[in-house]
Amino acid sequence: MALNLLFTNDRKGHYPESWYANSTALPEDRAALAGDTRADVCIVGGGYTGLSAALHLAEKGLDVVLLEAHRVGFGASGRNGGQLGSGQRADQESIEKWVGQDDALKFWDLAEDSKNLVKSLVSKHNIECHLRPGIAHMCFSQKEVREEHDYADHLKDRYGCTDLEKLDQSAAQDLCPSPAYVGGSLDMSAGHLHPLAYAIGLARAAETAGVRIHEKTLVSNIIPGVPAKVETENGTITADHIVLACNGYLGGLEKKVASRVMPINNFIAATEPLGDDATKVLTQDVAVADSKFVVNYFRLSHDKRLLFGGGETYSYRFPKDIGALVRRPMTEIFPHLQDVKIDYAWGGTLAITMKRMPYLARIQPNILSASGYSGHGVGTATHAGQLMAEAIAGEASGFETFSRIPTSPFPGGSALRPPLLVLAMSWYALRDRLGF
Repeated sequence: MALNLLFTNDRKGHYPESWYANSTALPEDRAALAGDTRADVCIVGGGYTGLSAALHLAEKGLDVVLLEAHRVGFGASGRNGGQLGSGQRADQESIEKWVGQDDALKFWDLAEDSKNLVKSLVSKHNIECHLRPGIAHMCFSQKEVREEHDYADHLKDRYGCTDLEKLDQSAAQDLCPSPAYVGGSLDMSAGHLHPLAYAIGLARAAETAGVRIHEKTLVSNIIPGVPAKVETENGTITADHIVLACNGYLGGLEKKVASRVMPINNFIAATEPLGDDATKVLTQDVAVADSKFVVNYFRLSHDKRLLFGGGETYSYRFPKDIGALVRRPMTEIFPHLQDVKIDYAWGGTLAITMKRMPYLARIQPNILSASGYSGHGVGTATHAGQLMAEAIAGEASGFETFSRIPTSPFPGGSALRPPLLVLAMSWYALRDRLGF
């Protein structure tokens, strides 16, 4: 019997034990769906995508029901590194090769829209999620630094981006005194936030706009049609439109999407508060992502803990000792933290695509799906929800732009995809260690 990732590593209806869940006010449980009801739109999934779609649809006057198998923000939306980055997950040079310069500019503009959307939602709805400016991208070799600086020039010349500050080794060390890094760039138009607090704030805003949210409501089947029907354990929703916003937890609900979007696990550890020693990690309140293929990403929390993300696994079960798994890359970057106490360590399931671009698809004329954010979901998932809301309301240009990216299914089917991914990631890990 296939594992259900919704329940493989987590208890139904409970947020995972994490620093995020222990540092924000959690909402009261919302009632599960019971009985049969009607809506203009039924949304499956209560992360950034679903909550944003629900909020924007309700603001357009539609009657919206959102179904979440656990709690709002339960999945990757409430567990991630909290980085609100510029651009798409894939670099612009790759996008130019796929779709040409004109459409590549559209993707850049869409990415800028996604970043600005998050900032505006936080401001408009008074979401207390510690949103702060700044993401640095750090490099391990002078070759990587040259490539990073050349890319900054490329973005300036072709896209008018003047937000990237080039960092030489001295400037990089002044910002992040790790012996591993020799340069990089700093983008103060990007940002970082408390991801679970942001998700909870979106849910509150959606409910204020009239959205009906049902938690602990597992969707078992979707019956296409006009209207379509969504079946759950204890009730059904009949709706004119369906939005699938499940990302790595889609399971077998939609085979076309599942073949193109693969769940993988990533892990974060939160150290004890570092106090004055926090400046030995970062001298400014910015986030960092580095140039490894399996990226290290980190920032300081508002109580001066190091929140360090690193390490991936491709089996569906989380390792028994997540703290030990994350400590390895953390001490490669910060050897002086070898003996620091880790207070929290947790895992989460995200979803990737072959090209590391989100997969937005119209499954049926009235069934839309968005997923596969590949570690770039804070802005992109929020924006995808808005784009689906606009498409349902009749303005689909942004939604359709994403369909121009060729999106191939992963090879091997569901049984072979994890072992094939392990082989691929092992190669990239070896490449990182050997420095080529």
